[in-house]
Amino acid sequence: MAETAEASKPPAQAGHSAPKHAGPPVPRSRRRRWILAAVAVPVLAGAGLWTAVHRIPWMGPLVANGLRSVIGAENVTALEETAYAVEDRVHRLWRGSEPPKTYWEVPEPAPEPAAPAAGADAAAAPAVVAAAFRPKDVGPSHAAWPAPGDGRWVPIVDRARAVDDRHPPRLYKTLIHPDPHRSWAELFVVAVDLSGVDVHLMAGSREPAATTEEGKTYERRAKVPEAHQAQLLAAFNGGFMTEHGQWGMRVDDVTLVRAREQGCTLALHRDGRMQIGPWSRLAADEGSMRWWRQTPSCMVDEGELHPLLRASEVRNWGATLDGNTVIRRSAVGLDREGKVLFVGISNHTTAAAIALGLRHAGAAAVAQLDVNWSYPKFLLYEPGEGGALTPVALASGFEFSEDEYIRKRSLRDFFYLTRKAPAPSAATP
Repeated sequence: MAETAEASKPPAQAGHSAPKHAGPPVPRSRRRRWILAAVAVPVLAGAGLWTAVHRIPWMGPLVANGLRSVIGAENVTALEETAYAVEDRVHRLWRGSEPPKTYWEVPEPAPEPAAPAAGADAAAAPAVVAAAFRPKDVGPSHAAWPAPGDGRWVPIVDRARAVDDRHPPRLYKTLIHPDPHRSWAELFVVAVDLSGVDVHLMAGSREPAATTEEGKTYERRAKVPEAHQAQLLAAFNGGFMTEHGQWGMRVDDVTLVRAREQGCTLALHRDGRMQIGPWSRLAADEGSMRWWRQTPSCMVDEGELHPLLRASEVRNWGATLDGNTVIRRSAVGLDREGKVLFVGISNHTTAAAIALGLRHAGAAAVAQLDVNWSYPKFLLYEPGEGGALTPVALASGFEFSEDEYIRKRSLRDFFYLTRKAPAPSAATP
């Protein structure tokens, strides 16, 4: 009988199974490509996601909130801190000698008007016009990165009005590079003349999430009321979500989240006064307040930097993020007289850097608002096509939508600025 194929095979050795057919060996070059692909795909996906988060306004909150529900808030925080730490190391490696950047032209300061000659006829002298608002130039915050125009105030043109003696600029801007170790760390500061500008607080449609019974039934408009849009100058972001610290807020005589004793509080009184200070000091006057919003502990209080800002690994000013995390931040400040509100939006800064930068600009009290890429922003509003309001970012690099704060309801709370109504003239006797 002819020998079968099975019979022609050699018998299996004791303790070993018969060898299986493995096919032709995989070429080494193909295996290398598979390994590289396995490493590159997640890296490229992560880079693509990181780019999307930094270029699409809604992507950052969507990704972060989605991940929190899947892997937990602490794990998301760890991922964020790691990502920002890697980004900072890359910047320090590749941008270490990069000169600081400027974003707008800074005109030479106008010369002071000459004093009248001694003995000049007082009757012939022109009528004295009240001095227009202009913050005092402060120059660079340190000698390491002095960029042209650092610390010099530039008027922000109100494009809805001609600038004249009756309508002087009420907003000024300056740029400061506040970190001696990072030339790319930037702090954009807007100085607001509170004698000519009203500051309003608006709750978002979701945040801060209410924790009181009256807050849960409060009707949230979540955008600038139409009645205020004709006088709208600018708007900027509010504070942390409720889950990130339980910081309080009261607006329209409704408490959404109760105040925390150690919270730094920005408050507007019914007589128009503004204050920034610890709640423990402001609480006694709550009855006279029109609204108030809390943030983590005051970064600067009565001109003094918070001691913990000089410590390492402090989390007070980054929600759960480390205070030393190099990140985009926003903060507000007041001068000692309470006449000028400072709004700061930073890029690539620690908590200490934005605090010191705002103090350098003139703030004697500073409260941080929010962090991360998507939330901190300062938008100006000007008439667009057909007269409709159009938002314009204070500087390039800030992402926003065409309907931000005015036509689209905001998920998060925010502040907005309007021209103050002129005081009624005294009746003629």
